[in-house]
Amino acid sequence: MSARPHRCARVVFAVAIGAVVMGGDASLALERLDFTVSGTDKALTKAVRGASGLLVLEDDAKDMADEVLAAARAEYGRLIRALYAQGHYSPVISIRLDGREAASIAPLDSPSRIASIEVSVDPGPKFVFAGTRIRPLAPGTVLPEEFAAGKTAGSDVVRAAVTAGVDGWRNIGHAKAKVAGQDVVADHRANTLSADVHIAAGPALRFGNVAIVGNGRTRENRVRKIAGIPQGAAYNPAEIARAEGRLRRTGAFKSVAITEDDQITAPDLLGTTVTVVEEKRRHLSFGAEISSLEGLDLTAAWMHRNLLGGAEKLRIEGEVKNIGASGSGIDYGLAISIDRPATLTRDTTLRFKTEIAHVDEDDYRANILDLGIGFTHVFSDSLTGRIDLAYELAKGTAYSDNRAFSEDFTYRSISLPIGLTWDRRNDKTDATGGFYIDAEVKPFVGFGQTGSGARFTSDMRIYRGFGENDRFVLAGRWQTGAILGASLFEAPRDDLFYSGGGGTVRGQPYQSLGVNVLRSATGFSIGGTHFMSASVEMRAKVTQNIGIVGFVDAGRVDVGGFFDPSGDWHAGAGLGLRYDTGFGPIRLDVAGPVGGTTGKGVQIYVGLGQAF
Repeated sequence: MSARPHRCARVVFAVAIGAVVMGGDASLALERLDFTVSGTDKALTKAVRGASGLLVLEDDAKDMADEVLAAARAEYGRLIRALYAQGHYSPVISIRLDGREAASIAPLDSPSRIASIEVSVDPGPKFVFAGTRIRPLAPGTVLPEEFAAGKTAGSDVVRAAVTAGVDGWRNIGHAKAKVAGQDVVADHRANTLSADVHIAAGPALRFGNVAIVGNGRTRENRVRKIAGIPQGAAYNPAEIARAEGRLRRTGAFKSVAITEDDQITAPDLLGTTVTVVEEKRRHLSFGAEISSLEGLDLTAAWMHRNLLGGAEKLRIEGEVKNIGASGSGIDYGLAISIDRPATLTRDTTLRFKTEIAHVDEDDYRANILDLGIGFTHVFSDSLTGRIDLAYELAKGTAYSDNRAFSEDFTYRSISLPIGLTWDRRNDKTDATGGFYIDAEVKPFVGFGQTGSGARFTSDMRIYRGFGENDRFVLAGRWQTGAILGASLFEAPRDDLFYSGGGGTVRGQPYQSLGVNVLRSATGFSIGGTHFMSASVEMRAKVTQNIGIVGFVDAGRVDVGGFFDPSGDWHAGAGLGLRYDTGFGPIRLDVAGPVGGTTGKGVQIYVGLGQAF
């Protein structure tokens, strides 16, 4: 494209090459595309090829010669930007279409046919920083370590350093901080780059008036309260990001954008405008999951996203579970909940919930009623807490192992569940890194035959990806539970712990592991007061959309304490197949028992999303 200059020259980082493409039906008979990058730097070659539009065009099998010409003319800019990012400021680039340099072909002179494309890139020498300075810097500003003399002078490093310098001032209230001047010079004789950037900090500002735009069905005062921008407080860009997050969490808005006013309101106020696009008010969803022994689970939910004009969410959810299960009857239930955001604090949601259910298990049958009121508080993007006050009623019948003897029961309690969720996964549906921890303590006071005590549960998951693009992922899960204070027969029946099935130990029948007890000389199987389970998965991508999984699960149920002599354990293992749909993988798992005496044969599980 050009010879290397042998003098100092100012470097312009924004390269834009325009192309005017006229319509036509010229065909492409592309027979060959050669793309070569000089040198032995594999990382540089990968970066340059990754920036290429022509390689993508080849993969997409485009069939228009004028499209190829437009892509070729734009290719110079793409490759230059990629080379500048790697610190190469004197490249020589040649893009030939059937032997003609693409830059010399006028847009209106598009050839009717293109048979070959030859791209040749000589990156030239790598430049290093000779001098770096950004001034003035706000207290506490940390510039990238790579922005220093002797380091590779990548253009992305310069941009990151300038952004850090401006953001340093914005983070302490100087919302209008900007670059006032820059002197970036490349010395092609010495292969060095010098960068000297001056920042105008501007005045320290406070949040001013908040304007609301786009709210047709949501009251303006509620949008303002949910956003929670602290008028009169010192400006902080993090508050803007948190306000957008609060509005999105309600589910009432399709999009949210908060912009700052161009002008400052005397003496030091900066107004903001909240622009929202409202979601459809009503939403209907369905779900299904099937297991060879647990049967079919069906769920359906109807939701109103803005019930009273204040982003209140009404959700009515019904479920029918264990249809066709081998060891239990059909469970069904209906739950109604109302969430009101920005109650008590801007990050606190008030929740009302009512749930009725019928449970038909192998060892008991019960009708259950739950009434509750509670709050959910968002401490950060990854940390959420919750507290509820609930009344629970369970009335039913317990059966002996052969159902020759039965016993009616009624459990009534008032409880105060308190939970905390810490979610640092990089993807909620298909994590390749991070961890997830959910823990809850549920003190309860019982009435009648129901005892008093506390129920503890925890669910911990960790993910570690390795290989190129995290092709392999090692995932682990550890679940524990315990009931303290109330004895086995005083604890609410639906609070006891079982093991087996898709949520605990795959390959073992659903809730097949409990404890065996005697009541009036008759054997009963019942859930335990202590529980633990562990799962390990190795996930591997076969193609971009298809993955395979190998897994091992194990669980244990005890009474009175962990590893009690009356307790028992079991385990399962299997293989799985995953297909990535874009909104979560479809899961198929096939598993069988490898430990314990609770199951035999193969079980199949189908669902949406990873097992954990």
